[in-house]
Amino acid sequence: MTLIKSISGIRGTIGGPVGQGLTPLDVVKYAAAYGTWVKTQPTESKLIVIGRDARISGEMVSRLVAATLQGLGLDVCDLGLSTTPTVEMAVPAKKAAGGIILTASHNPKQWNALKLLNAAGEFISETEGQQVLASAESEDFEFAAVTKLGQYTTDNTFLKKHIKAILALPLVDVESIKARNFRVVVDAVNSSGGFAVPQLLEALGVTTIEKLHCEPTGDFAHNPEPLPEHLRDIAKVLEKGGFDLGIVVDPDVDRLALVSENGQMFGEEYTLVAVADYVLKALGGGNTVSNLSSTRALRDVTEKAGGNYAAAAVGEVNVVTKMKETNAVIGGEGNGGIIYPELHYGRDALVGIALFLTHLAKSGLTMSRMRSSYPGYFISKNKIELTPDIDTDDVLAKMEKRYAKQPVNTIDGVKIEFDKEWVHLRKSNTEPIIRIYAESDSNATADYLAQKIIGDIKEIIAVKA
Repeated sequence: MTLIKSISGIRGTIGGPVGQGLTPLDVVKYAAAYGTWVKTQPTESKLIVIGRDARISGEMVSRLVAATLQGLGLDVCDLGLSTTPTVEMAVPAKKAAGGIILTASHNPKQWNALKLLNAAGEFISETEGQQVLASAESEDFEFAAVTKLGQYTTDNTFLKKHIKAILALPLVDVESIKARNFRVVVDAVNSSGGFAVPQLLEALGVTTIEKLHCEPTGDFAHNPEPLPEHLRDIAKVLEKGGFDLGIVVDPDVDRLALVSENGQMFGEEYTLVAVADYVLKALGGGNTVSNLSSTRALRDVTEKAGGNYAAAAVGEVNVVTKMKETNAVIGGEGNGGIIYPELHYGRDALVGIALFLTHLAKSGLTMSRMRSSYPGYFISKNKIELTPDIDTDDVLAKMEKRYAKQPVNTIDGVKIEFDKEWVHLRKSNTEPIIRIYAESDSNATADYLAQKIIGDIKEIIAVKA
């Protein structure tokens, strides 16, 4: 597997010869490129905040990154085992020049990555990302003299500060949550959520917490992407009764999936819908943003509350940019990523949990009844693995031409509209695949649409071959 380079960072599989995967040499090179870019920024700070999830390679990668940054004359504050949103919040709080999160997010345990933040604790822009990649290619680095090496410090207190900031939010009602006496099952896939989520729940007054896969060993108990087919363990626990809901996070705790009291999936698309519904009602309206691959249910609840909805290209940095442009009160991505600007501009499962539990507590509903109160859309999520001989851009261009009679959006791949249904095709920025998402008010129709498009793509690929 070769390295996958995106505007927000670099990722790959650990192990293997140079040129394949994310080797220690790659880690040093891209850390040096990022540090070199940071030194060109208009800031007097020389501090970089780093943190990692619990994956097996994390400690090794963290030491390489820290030492490289020190070699450039930059100071390093290491949060150690942490969450992506915690690192994002720590950067501006510590007045740092930037940050690096060491996580491959939802990718399996053999993967790792360097996610790059600016001084605001947000992912660097496309232009900035290109500058970092160019620096890595040229390897034009200047390391510090021995008397000017950077300092290394640690800080294991920031998760508590993160949680304290969440509890201080006006729309988080701890007393209402305590009064419901929720019984919760947590699946943290043996990563950082294993300690972060229970710590948050306890601070919110939840006393009955069943921990499932909460040992932060990095040996993931199942595929870490929080999709229904990977969450059978927690579903079985809930099916037996005795709990009000299940909470699932990915390894770096920026995605939140929920499971109803009966073991049925709430739907990761509806994490954002439910939280946005609560925020919009509490504020008396407001604007929202999600990406092109997210359910139209967010538009429905936004317009019902008197607000305006806008769609952005896929990718957190794109959603954040659109949220700032439209002054959105909440936004995110349909993969369970909640972005609540009142706290910070980053996907944050922890603030999502606090807002959702407040919503559930105040509503007096069960999870299943709350889910049934929202528009009933279904998204079929599929993918086609790519081979080096496939010209993805050409395939997408031919799909656009094939469906030219339908409304087509090409700001990010190809999105084809069919009345109230849609199909979105795009290259993944993090994996060698084409993602095919289709939505309809019927699961069978969504699956049919997705399979029809997959058949079209296979036809195009076969003709070229």
